[in-house]
Amino acid sequence: MTNSNKGTSCRGLFKGLGILPLCSQYILSLALFVAKNMDDFIINSDIHPYNTRSNTNLHPSLARLTRYQKGAYFSGIKIYNCLPIRIKQLSGDVNKFKLTLKKFLLAGSFYSIEEY
Repeated sequence: MTNSNKGTSCRGLFKGLGILPLCSQYILSLALFVAKNMDDFIINSDIHPYNTRSNTNLHPSLARLTRYQKGAYFSGIKIYNCLPIRIKQLSGDVNKFKLTLKKFLLAGSFYSIEEY
């Protein structure tokens, strides 16, 4: 498709073709799930009145079970809280949020959640 060598890194090829790696697609899907269902989540500023650095983050519920921690709700909160503030501010407009997040993920081309 790109006439590249076997040893060529896919990271640059993905960026050039505008394709998100699987992990980046997963991050995009979870972040969009959170942005579309923002009413179902609690923001830290709703919990306490103190003006802290993380007052705009979503409040993760207590989770003892690993099965719950790996679910879409809990993982979505963790991924959303790691987003840059400029992207979080766009969560009211889902289309702008999606385009900006996709550009961010294409620039990073993340292969794992730890990289993100």
